[in-house]
Amino acid sequence: MTRAEALLAAARAKGAKIATAESCTGGMIGAAITDVAGSSDVFDRGFITYSNAAKAAMLGVRAATLSAHGAVSEAVAREMAEGALARSNATLAVAVTGIAGPGGSEMKPEGRVCFGLARIGHPTRVETVDFGPRGRAGVRAATVDHAFDLLLDALRG
Repeated sequence: MTRAEALLAAARAKGAKIATAESCTGGMIGAAITDVAGSSDVFDRGFITYSNAAKAAMLGVRAATLSAHGAVSEAVAREMAEGALARSNATLAVAVTGIAGPGGSEMKPEGRVCFGLARIGHPTRVETVDFGPRGRAGVRAATVDHAFDLLLDALRG
């Protein structure tokens, strides 16, 4: 069983619907889920919000949050996840925003990704993972894997 199949099975067992809010992955999490035939009973929708304007318009991320913390921050990941949950029929939403590379800065290095996980009836969880300079494809793949881990943990917990 693939990770996506395991995620879908866990979501079905809990009666959960999933939404994604993606920046640095550009829709890769949603694509990985929907690669599995029949995923439409679990996957509600995905928001690809690469720009700050898209984060604000589509997910309700506040300009003040973006200004104070920057797009790659737990504060923005929280608002992205909560916005995806509020603007969908999902019961569980994962959000990612990060520096896939190349590049980055001393303050926000390549490979830093902030995650948000929002669930109906639970506090929103946020965390930052520094995957390191693995190259763009490596950071994005690691981000997808970690998002799956967060979703599966939420469904199993």
